[in-house]
Amino acid sequence: MEQQLTVYNTLHRKKELFVPLHAPNVGMYVCGPTVYGDAHLGHARPAITFDVLFRYLTHIGYKVRYVRNITDVGHLEHDADEGEDKIAKKARLDQVEPMEVVQYYLNRYHKAMEALNVLSPSIEPHASGHIIEQIELVQRILDNGYAYESQGSVYFDVVKYNNDHHYGKLSGRNLDDVLNTTRELDGQSEKRNPADFALWKKAQPEHIMRWPSPWSDGFPGWHAECTAMGRKYLGEHFDIHGGGMDLVFPHHECEIAQSVASQGDDMVHYWMHNNMITINGTKMGKSLGNFITLDEFFQGSHKLLAQAYTPMTIRFFILQAHYRSTVDFSNEALQASERGLQRMMEAIDGLEKIKPSATSDVDVSSLRAKCYEAMNDDMNTPIVIAHLFDGAKMINNIIAGNNTISEADLKELKEVFHLFCYDILGLQEELGSSDGREAAYGRVVDMLLEQRVKAKANKDWATSDMIRNELTALGFEIKDTKDGFEWRLNK
Repeated sequence: MEQQLTVYNTLHRKKELFVPLHAPNVGMYVCGPTVYGDAHLGHARPAITFDVLFRYLTHIGYKVRYVRNITDVGHLEHDADEGEDKIAKKARLDQVEPMEVVQYYLNRYHKAMEALNVLSPSIEPHASGHIIEQIELVQRILDNGYAYESQGSVYFDVVKYNNDHHYGKLSGRNLDDVLNTTRELDGQSEKRNPADFALWKKAQPEHIMRWPSPWSDGFPGWHAECTAMGRKYLGEHFDIHGGGMDLVFPHHECEIAQSVASQGDDMVHYWMHNNMITINGTKMGKSLGNFITLDEFFQGSHKLLAQAYTPMTIRFFILQAHYRSTVDFSNEALQASERGLQRMMEAIDGLEKIKPSATSDVDVSSLRAKCYEAMNDDMNTPIVIAHLFDGAKMINNIIAGNNTISEADLKELKEVFHLFCYDILGLQEELGSSDGREAAYGRVVDMLLEQRVKAKANKDWATSDMIRNELTALGFEIKDTKDGFEWRLNK
């Protein structure tokens, strides 16, 4: 591999050179959504973060099997072990089948991901479709002595596991701290310790989703699904497990314990976590009721939004921050991203208007290397974007006549922008402006302006003025040049 990627491993708390276990094959598992409501901005960040990683690993030559799960059972309302299943609750309130809830919101999630230009994973398994694998996982942990049955439920014995291994090594917690901060809940008397977590829960009579098992009719605990499905599709040892930082504890901590307890060693080589989207410094999420759905962003229909924002503006906004740093929502920040994205896309469009010269007085040779260097440094997308903005300034200076560029250098510049903007960062041209007005296809605008050039040549001033005035009324800015014309859509 020509490029050497370094990633921050949450487990070891440092950047590490990425060395796949089975190169050139890479196994990557990312925790997907719990589908009981519309996707919000917090869902967009891990999807975009690991989409970029998927794209980049593929670009530098790896064959990636990307697994992103769908949680459609076992995620309970109060905490990981207690309360009503979130999907079952939604189904009860809406008087529909639980899988109707799942399918409805999964369809909407996929539509939102498509709008954000997030590539589909290689495999998208559902927790409810892998009950057998989760039962087998629970049985292996029981057989190895790290779990116990209690009143038809099965719990992981955290204290016993910690005596032999280290529970808390991902999050940096120790068991005494966990025990001291774990609250007692109704129904937890069947646990030996409050920190023990459910591998299998006996279903109460009113519980809609249930399956037969050796212990009871019930359902798997939330943590079991990822360990079972990761093992099924990626093997007992795979490269990357990703997700939001809020999953480090308890979800991913419990996953590590389950894998070690069932097979004797760690399943995952690199743990990677994106940081949170915040509003006024507070995490955005369904549980806090302060989230804004992606559809609300796209339509501008939430009270906190000053306007609508296109999917690419949202993607650009997220990529302008390093994936391990927090991003605080504000209309000002999104509007700045909107303007920045517009400048970037105008520069890319401008590449097609440049006529090469015999020689260059600009240096494009280092731009590709700088972008690779930033990507290889733990996917530093804001630095990549900064380098591309330097390239955009170069393009604008060439268009303005301040600099010249040779045909070979122009070809290189086009390739670098296409590679990093489109193929790796996943940005793309959009058909609609953020204020909801419908923009015409660029080629259609060009065709109209070419007709205007012909009208002017024929001294048909009425037609020429009509085309210009109509496009101006639609929000287009038209500029006549010595070579023909230039146009842009004003925000």
